[in-house]
Amino acid sequence: MSSTDALRSRLRGLLALGATVMLLLQALPAEAATTGVGNDVSWPQCGKALPTGQAFGIVGVNNGLANNTNPCLVTELVWAAKSSDTTGQPRAALYVNTANPGTAGSWWPSSNTYAGTTVPNPYGTCGNSAGAACSYIYGWAKAYDDANTRGISSPSTYTWWLDVETGNSWSTDTAANRADLEGMAAYFASIKAVTGIYSTTSQWTQIVGTVPSGSRLYQLNSWLAGARTLTGAKHNCSSAPLTGGGHVTLTQYVSGSFDYDYSCS
Repeated sequence: MSSTDALRSRLRGLLALGATVMLLLQALPAEAATTGVGNDVSWPQCGKALPTGQAFGIVGVNNGLANNTNPCLVTELVWAAKSSDTTGQPRAALYVNTANPGTAGSWWPSSNTYAGTTVPNPYGTCGNSAGAACSYIYGWAKAYDDANTRGISSPSTYTWWLDVETGNSWSTDTAANRADLEGMAAYFASIKAVTGIYSTTSQWTQIVGTVPSGSRLYQLNSWLAGARTLTGAKHNCSSAPLTGGGHVTLTQYVSGSFDYDYSCS
């Protein structure tokens, strides 16, 4: 074979190899070749195959409501701990369902005491009403339960995201709902855990309204939902945070049967 024929043969081989690589890349989901992408899972993924290759994992603590437990929590925490940890996000984090059912709930506080602790309450004394004072204690109590009764080891070592969605029960009083979430954030702060907020701007506005600068929620970072593509999730990193003093550090998008999360930082 002449040197020219050998060169042509080598070029044909390289072109064939390149075509094969392109076909393989086209067959892979976009997420597989993207750095900075993690996944969140919870009770809907129980008994199903979990994502693989995630940069970080966020696990739901509850079974859809603020007062119950995800039956697959332990298994999913093991999955999250195997994340590749290629971003500034923690390898494993948690999110909790939130709600403010008022006196219609299966349990509602009637004092400032819960689990043997008299809770410092910026809204005064809870007296079994549906206002801000009892809402604050309800939120504190749900956060206490999430950290202490769901089977979480070393709860202070996790980031806890407050999942705020209209699908759960809320008061029509946005100030009471804000107090509820402040109570949750106050408990997590008391154990020195990091806290953030997950929602969409529209749901957050409907449930909580505008958060004043003096609120404990004001400087919490945001995890924004609502995108349908990775491009949309990246774009949402430049959106306004849910509270004026925080930053958008995570955005979520849905692809296939999984929730994906993009790290903005």
